[in-house]
Amino acid sequence: MTRPIARVLALLEILQGGGTRTVAELAERLDVDERTVRRYAAHLLDLDIPIRSVRGRYGGYRLSPGYRMPPLMLTDEEALAVLLGLVAGRRAGVITTSVAAAESAVAKVRRVLPEALGRRLDALLETADFTAPARSALTAEAGVLLTVAEAVRDRRPVDIAYTAGHGGAGERTVHPYGIVAHSGRWYLIGHDSASGQERTFRVDRIATAGVRAGTFDAPDGFDPAQRVLTALAEAPRQHEVSVRVQSTPEHIRTVFPQSVATLEAITDPGWVRARVRAQRLDWVPPLLAALDRPFVVERPDALRDLVRALAGRLARCADAPPEG
Repeated sequence: MTRPIARVLALLEILQGGGTRTVAELAERLDVDERTVRRYAAHLLDLDIPIRSVRGRYGGYRLSPGYRMPPLMLTDEEALAVLLGLVAGRRAGVITTSVAAAESAVAKVRRVLPEALGRRLDALLETADFTAPARSALTAEAGVLLTVAEAVRDRRPVDIAYTAGHGGAGERTVHPYGIVAHSGRWYLIGHDSASGQERTFRVDRIATAGVRAGTFDAPDGFDPAQRVLTALAEAPRQHEVSVRVQSTPEHIRTVFPQSVATLEAITDPGWVRARVRAQRLDWVPPLLAALDRPFVVERPDALRDLVRALAGRLARCADAPPEG
């Protein structure tokens, strides 16, 4: 887009804010002279956009009332936010309109985007997995996220500059198997050249990403969302918790999701072992109580003390008189 055309569209964007804008104000905001503003307004009229000229001391330009179909001008990040909001909201069940209405909205936005940006967004929508409603904004640099999505779709290696949680930074080549949105973050999972193993990377910690030549094959039946959730549950933490629960895995999952605990069958009929890795233990006893099932703390001993303390507080609350 040439600079004059960009300023013509910038004029339209200003007028979409409503009200009458003086020629002097528009010239200052667009960094052009008043004669050029009038020429830009004429360009918009040539495009059949209803620009009204208002005469008088406080005259200028405004859009005609009822005009509702301006061109859609979105940056990469704005387009990403709009489409992801629609798609993630539909998949998470927070958009209550019909599926057809949501898909129609996505298609309309997609049609008016530049071809190159549209292809990149298509790659993200084709490859992304959403594990749960977003806890907060899905934060990642748009260019990096779209580049990684294209690499996942096309099965192309990608070079990334990555900063780990402990602060160490380095470059590596990854064979990306999938990208997953979980609890407000994007995760990339794939084979890491530096470690020679499958790894999970937070996309917001990737400074740069570049697609390399060549292709690769992903493992058969690979489930990116499940692998990311398992990786989060097994990530190193200060405490390793092991608890036996007399319950079903389905019931335990209502309190301890896959990203928090790993479950394993044991020889005792009707019992399941839950393993949790945690930086702090104080949040574990309330969740164990929420299970409302018999359980046995196997380790650590500090967790038993916290469970006793919670039981004591609950007992005191239950014994407190209703008055006073």
